[in-house]
Amino acid sequence: MQAQNKPWLRSYPKDVPHHIEYPPIPLHGLLEKTAQLHPHKAALACFEKETTYRELNDYATSFAAALTALRVKKGDRVAVFLPNIPQFPIAYFGILKVGAVLTTVSPLHREREVEQQLNDSEAEAIVTLDSLYPIVEKVWAKTKLKHAVVTSLEDYAPKTKPSSDRSSVYSFQDMLEENRDANPPQVAIDPREDLAALQYTGGTTGTAKGAMLTHENLVSNAVAFAAWMRGALAEETFLAALPLFHIYGMTTSMNVPISLAAKMVLLPRFDPQAALEAIQRHRVTVFCGVPTMYSVLLANPALCNYDLTSIRVCISGASSLPPQVQKRFMEITGGFLAEGYGLTEASPVTHCNPVDRSMKTVKVGSIGLPLPDTDARIVDLETGEKTLPPGETGELAVRGPQVMRGYWRNPEETALVLRDGWLLTGDIARMDEDGYFYITDRKKDLIKYKDYSVYPRELEDVIYEHPAVKLCAVVGKPDPMVGEILKAFIVLKEGADATAEEIMEFVRDKVAPYKAVREVAFRKELPISSAGKVLRRLLQEEEKAALHCRNV
Repeated sequence: MQAQNKPWLRSYPKDVPHHIEYPPIPLHGLLEKTAQLHPHKAALACFEKETTYRELNDYATSFAAALTALRVKKGDRVAVFLPNIPQFPIAYFGILKVGAVLTTVSPLHREREVEQQLNDSEAEAIVTLDSLYPIVEKVWAKTKLKHAVVTSLEDYAPKTKPSSDRSSVYSFQDMLEENRDANPPQVAIDPREDLAALQYTGGTTGTAKGAMLTHENLVSNAVAFAAWMRGALAEETFLAALPLFHIYGMTTSMNVPISLAAKMVLLPRFDPQAALEAIQRHRVTVFCGVPTMYSVLLANPALCNYDLTSIRVCISGASSLPPQVQKRFMEITGGFLAEGYGLTEASPVTHCNPVDRSMKTVKVGSIGLPLPDTDARIVDLETGEKTLPPGETGELAVRGPQVMRGYWRNPEETALVLRDGWLLTGDIARMDEDGYFYITDRKKDLIKYKDYSVYPRELEDVIYEHPAVKLCAVVGKPDPMVGEILKAFIVLKEGADATAEEIMEFVRDKVAPYKAVREVAFRKELPISSAGKVLRRLLQEEEKAALHCRNV
C-alpha cells in the first residue's frame, strides 16, 4: 500500500512516528533491558509488596534455570494457569528465557476447556495456582503433561507442594530458592521466526484456536503501542486489572509498561472497589480496560469518594465503547478515555485514537488510527479481495509486524484469514476521509431482519443512553416470518427501574423502524468472557435452543 493510500498518517499526532525501528530482540529482552537500565525502579505492586525490575528479572532467570533442570527446552510448550499475581510475569519471562513457547490458560476455565487447550498445544509442563491444581490433576492423564509447578496467593508461593502422589509436582517458591544463583544457558532466539506464545482466541465465534505469535510480533506491538502513548505520558503507573493471560492485558498491562520501566499494580481479579482503592493509593496514571469495567466503575455509588485525579489516560478495547460511558468517565475522573481496537491474531493492538486530552483530534465512536507500521483497508464482504473507498462498509483487513504467523496446526483456518500478508479480522467497518476507522459489528453477529442488515452495536449504543441501563447486549432471535428480530438483554443499575416497553420505546424514537427492538429480557447479569466482553454468542445460542424446544 503506497503512502498516498494511508490517509491516517495525515491525522497522526505530531509526536508519534510513522515508522519505528524495532529492536531485534526476543520478548524477554524488554525485561532484561529495563532491569539493566532501571534496576531499582518498582516493577510490581501486589499484596502490600513491591518488586523491583532487578528482582523481577532475577526471579525470571531463576525460574528459567529451574525449567532447564526439568529438561524443558526450546520449542517446548509450557502452560501458565494463573491470575494476575507476581508469579505470572516471573513464570512468563522464565519460560521465554529457555526458548519455550508459553500458552496462557484462563483461571476461569473448567476441566473440559483446560484439557482441550493442553492437548491442542501439547504442553508438557504447567505453572498453576494451588486452588486450580485439582483441575490439572483431573485432566493430567488425558494430556501430555510431565511436570506441574504450583504456587499460591500468599507471598510468592507455599513452602510445601499440594497433596499429590506425583513426584513431578513442584513448589514454585522452592524452585526459585534452589536456583537463586543459577545461570541457565543462553538460548539463541530468532525473533522473527521463533514462537513466543500460542495465544488462544476467546472462542466467541467457535472453538478456540491457537494464534502463533512470534517474539517479533509481541515486541513490535508493545513498542508501537508504547510509542503511541508516550507522546503524552511520562513516568507511569499502570493498573493491571485486565487478565494478563488474555492478549489485551498481556500486551497493554504487562509488556508495554515493562518497555517503559513503569510500575504495574496487579489486581488478581477485577473488583470495582479494589480498583478504586488501587488507583487512589498508587496514584495510577494509566488504566487499560474494557467497556464493562468502566460501566461498572461509573455505577459504583462510592465512586465520588475516591481521588482519581492521577489518571491521565485510559484505553478501552475488546468491545465497542458506548459514547455516553466514554463521556461520563472523563467528566468524573478528569482523565482521557481513548477507544482502541485489536484482536488476538494481531498481538493484539492495531488501532487506537490519539491520546489527545483536548479531544480536538478524537472522533467519538471511532476505534482511531492504525498504529505505526500497521496498514489497514476495508474489503468487500463477498470475496475479501476488493478494496473499498472511504465511507463504504466492508470487512476490516490489517497487516503489520504484529500479525500472527497463523493458527497452530490449522492450515485450513489460517488460509481463511491470512491472505497475501493481510489478516481478515471478521469485523465489519468503514474508514472516513481522515483515515479514522469505525467498527460496525462482527461479521458473524450481523442480524438479518427481513432484507435489512442490522448491527447490534448500534442498538447497544442507543440502549446505553438510557439512564437505568448498566449492561446490555442485542442479539437476533430466530423468527420464521422475518428471519430474525432484535432482542435486548439488559442489566439495570442498582436501584434503577425500567420496563420492557419503556426500553423499546426509547430505542424506537432514535432508530429506523426496521432497527426496532422487539423483545427485552431483564437479567441480574450477562455472560461475560474472562476479558470482560459480553458474550452475545451465548445469548444467541440460548435463543436458538429455546426455539428448538418449542418446535419439538
